[in-house]
Amino acid sequence: MARTRARTVANGSAPEQTPPAEGTRPEPDTILHEGRDITRPQSTFNGRLQRFEYSESPATSPGKPASPQASPPRPVLKRSRTTDAAASPSPAKKRRASGKYAPPSKYAHLKPLTDILEPDLVCVFVGFNPGVRTATAGHAYAHPSNLFWKLLHSSGCTDRLCRPEEDVDLPRLYSMGNTNLVSRPSRNEAELSKAEMAAGTPILEAKIREHKPEAVCIVGKGIWESIWRWRHGRNPTKAEFKYGWQDETERLGKPELKGTAAGEENSWRGARVFVATATSGLAASTTPAEKEAIWRPFGQWVRQRRAERLVPSSG
Repeated sequence: MARTRARTVANGSAPEQTPPAEGTRPEPDTILHEGRDITRPQSTFNGRLQRFEYSESPATSPGKPASPQASPPRPVLKRSRTTDAAASPSPAKKRRASGKYAPPSKYAHLKPLTDILEPDLVCVFVGFNPGVRTATAGHAYAHPSNLFWKLLHSSGCTDRLCRPEEDVDLPRLYSMGNTNLVSRPSRNEAELSKAEMAAGTPILEAKIREHKPEAVCIVGKGIWESIWRWRHGRNPTKAEFKYGWQDETERLGKPELKGTAAGEENSWRGARVFVATATSGLAASTTPAEKEAIWRPFGQWVRQRRAERLVPSSG
């Protein structure tokens, strides 16, 4: 069989290729473009150069451009939530433990807060019970996050922002006093028992009856609900509860009217009740603006009553 070989030009140029005769098999050093079967060129210097020559690849299908060979798709790795949580360097947030009853022995080292009461005040504020910070300081509403003193000022009950240490001066400066439904301190009212709250109501009634203020301001919805339960044996309904002035029948500390002279005009009929919002920093059910709006009518009334007391009565 005849063989066709490439002749090498003496000057080192690329060898000339002679097409194979019909019916013959091409040699291994022959490069066939049509069949896309590219065999290894011969081992001469010029043959090795052919390995790096560019040759156009045949068109694929008509009307369809040739595309480079796609690399195999990389697997998509998804991190599970369990893995993320385990690998996360930041500690998980601790959920605040819900409040539960704490016996008096837990806070036995704290002294009860002294009541600030005098006869015939314009009003007396009634809190739930002293907090730990308040009991430690020995002054009412002493925690920095408590809004009591700010609301007293913004509502008009006081003409300036007072400090907790000035609670003892409230009767002399503003004809106002302070007491609590339950005397023992705790972190919050959730650490008090329902029995303690119920027992505190008749004690509060007796204090108000003894000192006879014109009005009491209940500092928090929960306090009024506790008083209501003791009086009515159930919680108030949504229709029965309201902020602000309560019905005349709900006066606090009202005495028995037996033996009272029918025409006695100056008889004390119990203290009017105004229910305001809680002032604790933990009480987030109402915004600061809503708190101020609820407190404002009481402050206006307090200012008016103080002014009227300064006016000497005629006759």
